[in-house]
Amino acid sequence: MTAAARGSPTERYRRERPPVSRECGDELTRITDDIDDPIVKLRYLQSALNEEGDNSALVQLVPIAPARRAWYRLKGLQALDAVADADEEIAERTLNARKTARRVVVGTTAAALLFVPVLVAIVAWQINKWGSTEPKPIAAVASSTEANATVIESATAPMVVSPLLTATPEVAAPVNQPPVAETLAAEDLGIVPAMLWLADRGPDWELYSNGLRIETKYAVKGTARDYRVHSRGGELLPTKFSRPIGILFHTSESDLWPLEPGYEKELRQGSEALLRFVKREQAYNYMIDRFGRVYRVVDDDSRANHAGHGVWARGDEVYLDLNSAFLGVSFESRWEGGRTLPITRAQLIAGRNLTNYLRQRFAIAPEMCVTHGLASVSPKRGLIGYHLDWARGFPFAAFGLPDLYSQPPPSVALFGFNYDSEFLRTVGERWPGLVAAERQFASDARERSISLEDLRRERQEEYRRWRATLPTPAGAESALESANQQSPVSTTVNKRG
Repeated sequence: MTAAARGSPTERYRRERPPVSRECGDELTRITDDIDDPIVKLRYLQSALNEEGDNSALVQLVPIAPARRAWYRLKGLQALDAVADADEEIAERTLNARKTARRVVVGTTAAALLFVPVLVAIVAWQINKWGSTEPKPIAAVASSTEANATVIESATAPMVVSPLLTATPEVAAPVNQPPVAETLAAEDLGIVPAMLWLADRGPDWELYSNGLRIETKYAVKGTARDYRVHSRGGELLPTKFSRPIGILFHTSESDLWPLEPGYEKELRQGSEALLRFVKREQAYNYMIDRFGRVYRVVDDDSRANHAGHGVWARGDEVYLDLNSAFLGVSFESRWEGGRTLPITRAQLIAGRNLTNYLRQRFAIAPEMCVTHGLASVSPKRGLIGYHLDWARGFPFAAFGLPDLYSQPPPSVALFGFNYDSEFLRTVGERWPGLVAAERQFASDARERSISLEDLRRERQEEYRRWRATLPTPAGAESALESANQQSPVSTTVNKRG
């Protein structure tokens, strides 16, 4: 495919980058073996690949394989430290990986220092041998030059490795480019069927009456859902639930190839690598690839590790364990802090059909179909938007859902979570619901005749107490988090996904 074809308007927002070497990919993969959190792992890989891209060709010219691997490990460690320094929570989750990487770098460096005298002796001997060798005939020199050029060209050519670790595309779009999705005409939206049913099935797929086809070959069973809900008054309601109450929409933030003819193999391999990763980490309940194929990954009765810390509410009910309460549905795409790829028309249709199916099967209210960016929080910093995928730009109307960007997020209105300048730089502007939530919170402070900061501290302490009462892994996380709050924390950047 020509360069002009690859830079066509349909994909001008995304360009592919040559793959990194196999050695670099292997070293970065080894570093991530000690990182348990799938989101942190994927975020680190993207950061490390972006930093390594400019040095990869230079390092490949180093003739000693252990030295190349040490270089890659050292650069990977620097990228890991940069990610960890941005947030104490990430630092904790990457501690083992950083310790292991440092041990490897120190050991390899020591070995390299011992090897240097031997290498110098070999080079000196070789130079002396060259000096005593008779010059070759011109024809032989030309032949040798051509051979060397072939070797160099082969050595510097990019090696193909796992699509999850390669071809990280460059972002051509500016920050705060409006996130968009391909549009659907009104007549294409259709009418939601009054009843959906399983029309056909095979060994690895299910077909439903609205045309939804779910691929099941990657499906696994995880930890059963088991959660409780708070009332707005703070009471932990006694009923335990085992069925999902909502849907949380995500973007996969994975590497993407241009959606053009000529990239069929790369597109297929990229999606398969992503699905294997999601399955291993049990990261989402459903994945929708760029061609609109729907994959069930974690079965509906199990919680997936998709939400992290989050807050959402409906009426008098407040939900803090979103992993258990919500189904995670991810589109193979990138939000990337305001520089977004559109979800395709095929993804729109598949996502709408999947949403209708899940809503009908579990009696999910429309206002409980929300995006990750609207619900995610960073409890340690007291900020919204720890993850920002679909913090704006989700096509609610095309899914037959109300515009939740106009609704006050309960994390702000109820618990006083704030935002910083980095959040505004990334998102561009506050959505209407955020403005309404701030006004509501300020009104509460005036009624109490206390400052905004005092009310904020009080409400966030309430949030921590509420989470600590949850009878799920979320409660244990909150207890540890509350203990960490007792020691001084110096964190300057909220690392956003």
